[in-house]
Amino acid sequence: MSTRIYVGNLPYSTTEGELRELFENHGSVVEVKLINDRETGRPRGFGFVEMESGADEAIQATDGKDFQGRTLKVNEARPRQDRGPRRW
Repeated sequence: MSTRIYVGNLPYSTTEGELRELFENHGSVVEVKLINDRETGRPRGFGFVEMESGADEAIQATDGKDFQGRTLKVNEARPRQDRGPRRW
């Protein structure tokens, strides 16, 4: 079973490849997804890494670590909550 990890406070210039490389040092990465703003398409500064193995080690090793000049916030992702319809 894989573990989904939240990675926050990322530099906006970070690529999925760079994030994958950081986490592959600790285990098997299944998927990396950086989140972009729906309206502008710009990066939002966070993403998710899904790992098949080594997730706990990766969280311990990367939380609070300096990455491209920013201090990462890393923890196990919580299940997404339904936010209902968007209000304008």
